[in-house]
This record gives sequence, C-alpha cells and structure tokens, in this order.
Amino acid sequence: MDKTLLKGLQVLEALAHSTRSRGVSDLAKELDLTRSNMHRTLRTLVESGLVRQEESGAYACTLKLFELGSAVPARSDVAGLADPIMLALADATNETVHLSALEGGDVIYLHKIDSTHPVRAYTTVGGRAPAYCVATGKALLAFQPDSYLDRYEDALQRFTPKTLADLESLRAELREVRRQGFALNRGEWRDSVCGVAAPVFGVGGRAVAAIGLSGPASRLGERLDDFAGQITAAARELTQKMGCRLSASN
Repeated sequence: MDKTLLKGLQVLEALAHSTRSRGVSDLAKELDLTRSNMHRTLRTLVESGLVRQEESGAYACTLKLFELGSAVPARSDVAGLADPIMLALADATNETVHLSALEGGDVIYLHKIDSTHPVRAYTTVGGRAPAYCVATGKALLAFQPDSYLDRYEDALQRFTPKTLADLESLRAELREVRRQGFALNRGEWRDSVCGVAAPVFGVGGRAVAAIGLSGPASRLGERLDDFAGQITAAARELTQKMGCRLSASN
C-alpha cells in the first residue's frame, strides 16, 4: 500500500467534507500527522491543482475535483436539484440555461440545457469563463466578501469594449447586482453573446451557484430585462431546494 498516496487522499477527503478552509495545524491534529508532514502533503495537493491556499494561509479544495468527475453520469447535488428547474426555464424561454459555480476568478459550468435555436451560446459542462465578464459570474461575485476581488485586480483584462476591466467599475456593477438580485452580461466576454443570471444560496446563506440564461445579442439584447423575473424565480426555487431560508436579502 502506498502510504504517501493514502495520506494525500485522506487530507483531500477531510478538506472536501469541511464547510470552511482549514489550517495546517487543524488538519494535522484531525488526521494524527505531524505539522511538517501535513504541510508537505498540502503543498503537493496545491501543485496538483486539487487544493488552493487562501490569503489567510488556510487550505480548501478547488473545483478540479468536479472537472475530473464531470465525465461521470452522476451529477453534484446542486446540479441534480437544478435539472427540472432548468428544463422548465429552457422550455419557457427557448434559450440556453446554465448552472455555474465560482472557482477563484472564474466560473465553471456545472450543468447546461441547450437552446433549440440553431444560433445559440456555445459552452461546455466543465468549461470555464472569467467570472467578471459573464452574468453567472457577476451574480456570484456580488455576494462574496468585499476583499474577494482584490486578489484578481491584476488579472482583469478587456475582452470587448464593454468589459468592466477596472475594479472601481466592477464593484459599482456588483453593488447594483446585489440591489436588484440579478446580473446582466451585455457582450462583456464575447461581444455577440448576452446573458442574465441570479444567485443560488445554500444552507447558511452562502451563494453556492448561479442560474443563467444566455444567447446571441442579436436575439437577446433587448429582452434581458424581460427574462430577469423568470431567472430570479428559478434561482429562488433552487435556493429553497438547497435548504436555505429565504430572507429579504436573498
């Protein structure tokens, strides 16, 4: 038996089951390992991309675990719960519907229902997009701590003339997202694609995912506000299924 590999898997499992990021000493005590041994194991997991170290020095899993398992038929809990809601939304709007989660400065697509239109937004489950440029990403960023964006300021870049590539403009946009409860993308990543999205909250009131609708700007550009009500209703329904008690701020 490879004890080094087993140790790494035990650390990964402990992190995966944690509801918060964990420190070296905390994990070492739980798994009965020395602090130096735990530190080496965590650094290896960070290098693999399965774990990230936060600014606080604590460690947490990344969504690479989902990416590795995206070929497996079984979906994550949120995707399974979201499926009937997304199908109903796709039927009602005849546009592509996404379920996304935040991973660092990106969103990763967890689930997708394609539009039947021959011209539609093309994305793949397991694929990524810069969070500040797409509706699902902005819906999630709006409900992160104020300091969350600071670590990505240098990574902001302009993809189209409408991209919010400076922190001040982006923060102003996210304040509006929090106020209205949904986010818009008016060609900020791909100038020909627009979208609208709303956050999904889990137990404890944390934004864990976002439901979004996207399509070509030529068809959706003038209809985004019209779809906002349907998107927010779908996100609230999934929030309830996730066990989150809704409040005025959700």
